[in-house]
Amino acid sequence: MTKPHILQVGPYPAWDQEPLDAAFHMHRLFEAADRDAYLAEVGPKVRGIATRGELGANAAMIAACPNLEIISVYGVGYDAVDLAAAKARGIRVTNTPDVLTNDVADLGVAMMLVQSRGMIGAETWVRDGSWAAKGLYPLQRRVWGKRAGVLGLGRIGYEVAKRLAGFDLEIAYSDVGPKDYAKDWEFIADPVALAERSDFLFVTLAASAATRHIVGAKVIEALGPNGMLINISRASNIDEAALLDALETGRLGSAALDVFEGEPALNPRFLSLPNVLLQPHHASGTFETRQAMGKLVRDNLGAHFAGQPLLTPVL
Repeated sequence: MTKPHILQVGPYPAWDQEPLDAAFHMHRLFEAADRDAYLAEVGPKVRGIATRGELGANAAMIAACPNLEIISVYGVGYDAVDLAAAKARGIRVTNTPDVLTNDVADLGVAMMLVQSRGMIGAETWVRDGSWAAKGLYPLQRRVWGKRAGVLGLGRIGYEVAKRLAGFDLEIAYSDVGPKDYAKDWEFIADPVALAERSDFLFVTLAASAATRHIVGAKVIEALGPNGMLINISRASNIDEAALLDALETGRLGSAALDVFEGEPALNPRFLSLPNVLLQPHHASGTFETRQAMGKLVRDNLGAHFAGQPLLTPVL
């Protein structure tokens, strides 16, 4: 039986690449010197696209593959996939939810703790001799007993809130409506009002045209000079210009960020700020989770070409 031809948009670890190569005829777009010429050559053969959440599949890529049947996304976010173009042609789309939920929640809470207690600076204080030369490290801010807001109480937001409850934080959340699985937490519909009552604001909602810059100047100002913004969702959910202005002027106390516009070439203004914790978009970056994500990408492709139901369909 002829192996289906798959367009591979970005690299995967060897533990994913080897079984993909065994099951499918993989065309590595990311290795092509001239991507447009490569797409023109292999596009007509392609029946599936294997991509990553941040790379997606735009309308031009989809159009270059006239026999495309499925786009399998390595990641929970699929905002970089042109869903309208896929839907118009009946192309199926899958992602890898659930398997990364707990790791992302873990990192979000860890970022809050590290930033609030100044742990990066404190380690430097020990290593560079400041402890011995200057004495105790400057006082930082407590976490337990404060107020946390979770913007988007989906899978990841729910797991974040569960972890925060262990620190005796007062938890509130915003979403399209109150959730029956969150009866112990306060529902606040307006993100500005949620930020106003929060010491820590976690951004955990899926990215879409409707959520673009949902955390804008008003939300940031409401969070205030003692507040902390933690983003483990998508960069597009935050107005980075407003965020940088607020961090530079002290109108926002601090931020902990795992995602950025234009990453990895993030805005250099972030690099000079002492009140922001920067992470390299690695919330799902554990061996266990990345292996599970890769398997789900393969399993969705395999199910489609075997005529079986998709495991985690988006479209």
